[in-house]
Amino acid sequence: MKNMNRIRFVFAALVVMAMFNGDAFAHNGNSQRRSTIDAVAKISNPVKVFILMGQSNMLGLGHVGPITFKGSLDYAVKKEHRYRFLVNKLGGWAISKSVRLVFVVPGRIENQENRITLMNLLHQSSKVRGMTVGYNQWLSVRGHRYIGPEFGISHELKKLVHGPVLLLKSCNGNRSIGWDLLPPGSKGYLYTDKQGRVWRYAGYGQTPMKWLKGTPENKRQRVNWYAGKEYDMDVANAKYVLTHLNRFYPGATSYQIVGFFFWQGDKDRYDSGLASHYEENLTHFIQSVRKEFDAPKAPFVLATLGQDVIGSTRGNDGLVLHAQLAVANPAKHPLFKGNVATVYSHPLSKGGASNSHYNGNAQTYMNVGLAMGKAMDKLLENDKTIDTLTPERERLEK
Repeated sequence: MKNMNRIRFVFAALVVMAMFNGDAFAHNGNSQRRSTIDAVAKISNPVKVFILMGQSNMLGLGHVGPITFKGSLDYAVKKEHRYRFLVNKLGGWAISKSVRLVFVVPGRIENQENRITLMNLLHQSSKVRGMTVGYNQWLSVRGHRYIGPEFGISHELKKLVHGPVLLLKSCNGNRSIGWDLLPPGSKGYLYTDKQGRVWRYAGYGQTPMKWLKGTPENKRQRVNWYAGKEYDMDVANAKYVLTHLNRFYPGATSYQIVGFFFWQGDKDRYDSGLASHYEENLTHFIQSVRKEFDAPKAPFVLATLGQDVIGSTRGNDGLVLHAQLAVANPAKHPLFKGNVATVYSHPLSKGGASNSHYNGNAQTYMNVGLAMGKAMDKLLENDKTIDTLTPERERLEK
């Protein structure tokens, strides 16, 4: 099990490194910078911010190319003529003038094309050492090697949200909600496995993830991590972007948190103790991020894992699926009525599973993103606190 976890961690690290390879950003170059300069004029309306969180599939591993790969976005757009909204009149990748994509991830700082160097970054949390800015650009497939659900999300949002928009993605790969993303205030609990052993699972700030009940602290496994560390880093990184908004959305002077998107669950299914408490942890996570960003009623949309099937998925996978569906059920969670929605991803997936990143099929990421965007629009239609109908976005796009 330790070796498997180590393999998953190394693979996730390699995924992030591949996404941040300089080649992935080099093509954004001058055209992206010119778009930035053109939009530096002060923006009168608050930027509408959507925060995207989760693990590797929210990071995005849908292949853009090559066109010879039937699962690539190139193939879907240019051969099958799908998702034509992604291209301009000349057939190249379109560049939005009102939707900004910012992607931040904890890690070492590098000074490469389209990155901001943030050495000695000081966050509100002293536990956070730094972050890497992956994408800081006007929304476009141009220059990307991989995509996540953000392109589908944006397409659906623009049907309702007509102001300047920031898609702020702050997440990392291979992260569980019961350990890495555990929110502050989460309590530890006991879990009895199939062998009758009683394990104590860590509450927020504790380490390691679990230990046999009664094990003295000095006998527990030593790890350089604590419950909730990724949560702290992802939240701190997102807050940094919002605090320095003009660096990430040129001309912006204010913002409004409009909603949250969340695609996660893979890592929790590998541990029965985590899977059994997924609903409780997810409920607390939704409440916590709303509190962190002072958006107590902001709509929250999540997606299930694509391989999980209602009525037939069992075991840990079934527990995670059940929990993801349950939080959007007002009979079980009345506080979430009308402000939390779950997208059932299985009919949208083109094969593979969450741990194989759906075999890199870009259509899965596009389809899930479109469905998540539609779900958010539906929640926003009932949210009277969000002013979606402003002319600012239409002016910027002209």
